[in-house]
Parts: sequence; C-alpha cells; structure tokens
Amino acid sequence: MGVTWQTMSVQNHQALKITEVRGMGMNSRERVIETLNHRQTDRVAIDLGATNATGISAVVYAKLRRLLGLEATDTVIFDVMQQLAEVEPDVLSKLGGDVVMLRRLSPTLGMPVRRYIKGRGMDGSAVLYPDTYHPVVQENGDMELYKVTDDYDEVHPYRLDVPREEYEKGKMVARCPKGFNAFARMYHPLSQVETIEELDRYAFPEMREEETAFLTQEAKRLYETTDKAICGVFGGNIFEMGQLYWGYETYFMNIGAEKEFTMNFLERRADAFMRDLKKYLDAVGSYIQIINFYDDLGTQNSLLISPAMYREMIKPFHKRMYGYVREHYPNIKVLLHSCGAIYDLIPDFIEAGVQALNPVQITAEGMDPARLKKNFGSDVAFWGGGVDTQFTLNSGSIQQVTAMVREMIRILAPGGGYVFSQVHNIESCVPAENVLAAFETALQCAKY
Repeated sequence: MGVTWQTMSVQNHQALKITEVRGMGMNSRERVIETLNHRQTDRVAIDLGATNATGISAVVYAKLRRLLGLEATDTVIFDVMQQLAEVEPDVLSKLGGDVVMLRRLSPTLGMPVRRYIKGRGMDGSAVLYPDTYHPVVQENGDMELYKVTDDYDEVHPYRLDVPREEYEKGKMVARCPKGFNAFARMYHPLSQVETIEELDRYAFPEMREEETAFLTQEAKRLYETTDKAICGVFGGNIFEMGQLYWGYETYFMNIGAEKEFTMNFLERRADAFMRDLKKYLDAVGSYIQIINFYDDLGTQNSLLISPAMYREMIKPFHKRMYGYVREHYPNIKVLLHSCGAIYDLIPDFIEAGVQALNPVQITAEGMDPARLKKNFGSDVAFWGGGVDTQFTLNSGSIQQVTAMVREMIRILAPGGGYVFSQVHNIESCVPAENVLAAFETALQCAKY
C-alpha cells in the first residue's frame, strides 16, 4: 500500500510540536531570521536536511536514528539520485535542527513525489521510495533509470513519471554502478544540437498548476505546524543547466567558442526560470523565510570559468533572479549553493543579491574560513562549513570531528550570520557515530 506525503508529513510534524528543542524563549524560525540578519541570538542556528546539499544519505540516516535511541522507521527517500533521506522531526529535535525543507514536487531527475511505496534501500534496509522510482538492474549489477522518448512539447532531460512497463521503450538517463549508493546523470538532451535554429525547436519546462498547488499546501502546513524556518528549494541553476543539457565537455567548448549560441540558450533558460520563479513565489512567498538557489562554479582548486566570463555571461542572470526576490519579497533571504574554490566570485555574488552562501567548502583552494569571515562576514551569512565531508567526517576520528566543529564555530559564529551544517551532504560511507559527534558538539558549542 502506498503512503501519501500528506499523511506521513503531518504525523511527523505533529510530533515535532511536542519534542522540539527550544532555547531562551526564541524559537527556531526567529533564531534563523535573526541569524541571517547578522545578529547574535541565544545560540548558533543548525541545519540538517533543509536543502539538497545539507542532507544525509539514507544508509547513514537509519544508523543515526538507532544511535539516537529513536524508534525504527522506514526511511523516506525523497531524492533518489543522491539517495537522501527525509530528516524526521524527532531527529531534528535531538540534534537541534532549526530549518525544514520545502521541496519541489519533483526534487530530482524530473521524478514527481506524490506517494511513497515500500522498498529496499541500497543497503537492503526498509525504505519508502517515490512510486515513480523503478530502477532496472542489469546483469552486471548496475541500476539504471529510464525515461520514455515520446514527443513532449518541452525538453526535459529526466521526466520519469512513466509506467514501469514503458521503460524498455525509453532512454537511460541515470546509472548507479554496482557497489555505489547514488545515481549519476547519463543523458544530455541537447548534446547533438549545434545551431540556434535547432535550439529554437525546444521549449523549456514550465511549472505547472499541480506543483504550485502542492507548494502552497505544503508551505502553509510547515508554517502553521512547526516553528522551524522554512527553506524553499527553488534551483535556478543557470550555469549548471548547460552542463545538464549538453554535457560538460560540449558545454565548456560552447561557452568558450560559441558565445552567441550559448548566450541564446542561457537567455532563454533564464526567461523560463524567471517565469517559474514568479509562480513559485506567488505560491509560497507568504510562508518561506529562505529561497535556495544552486549554481556550482568551483572545483577543488579553481573556478570553472574565469571571473570575467562569469561577470559577462552568468552574473546578469543571477542578478535578475536574486534581485527579483530582494525587490518583491524583502523578508525572504537568498541562499546560494555554490561548491568549490569560489572565493574570487563572492563579491560578485553579494552584488548580485546573495545573502547567504553554502556549502562553504573549507578544504577548497582559498576558502580559509577565517579569511572568509573577516572579508565577507558582514555582507553575507555562511551556511555550512561546520565540518569537512571530504576527509574529516568520513574518515576522521570522533576527536578530530569534534575538534573541527569547535574550531569552525569559533571562527564563523561571532556576530551572527552563521548557520551550522556540514560541508555538503553526508554520504553513505560516513560513520553515524561521527555525524552524532558533529551535531552534539555543535549544540554544546552553540551558545553565544
């Protein structure tokens, strides 16, 4: 029997009202709002699972519940590509979480999440998957996801709202190699498109009435039944769209050598984002406190494109989207997720309208947290950076984890403008004991 998201979520959040962590008369929503206004509160705000980049692998999540002494539940996997768990209210309460996610109707790979059905996770544990999730297991053990190849009136790389029996007629869009615990994108619908005339044949997806109705209902429920800050995950990843639609190699050749062609694509995609952004904010603007945009612009050691190219080709679109939020919804904070060595672009982000920055990848080149806080801490809030997820959290000792958490809070928290979270998602290889140590230490060190 399927389980509806409405039933599951309402039950969970009713429990939250009984068990949530409170402090000094300030609730979570107030704490986060004040934090993002660069004011010290009773304690540092904390996030686990309020964005698609501050989440936790379903494999680790089930172990974390056991460590916390909580009743066993079927883990809800809302993001099938990354295999991320929905963080339940009792876990948030134990760990001091202050923020909840308002997800999109189709959080990843174009897969709508209307109902959940029982299944088995990557580790064989009992989970609940979206009822549109039907991986095909190949002889070598790889799992693949397919979409049908019919004549949609818009180009969407990963629309997976299709019956299981249709999969053999479709195109493989994502693969999880045997032994891995997440999917990788494999399909780029514009990879063979080389001219503006060919591009003109395509339209981009438009937010539909079903989604705006879902968003309004869910945002209202979260606002009225929790005291958590609500982070609305919008997306708007204009730079990344080229990677998704063409693939990395072709896109970077286009952006470097085919400027008119690339700008035509970016302008049209930005127009579609703006159309949807207005619909999105009409639906949820009265309820959310944060809107989450994404655009990865860094690698471990450098930017993906030069600052000059960013300012010419990408920043105008960022400024258009973020500026719209700032002008028309001044009480909603603009949170940008951008991975990697992005130090040189932070002034541009701030000028474009970014008010909070995630994931604060402290091991990337130039991303020293003390330098970030000193140079930008009065202009942008930092959301993340609490413990490194490339080395320390996944392979360090508990002592190393707790020492890093203490040090990052010491550096980033003074004066407000800091939301504690790990650097990016907690992957399946991370010991649950390290996760618990990180968040327990954050709570212990959180008081100003």
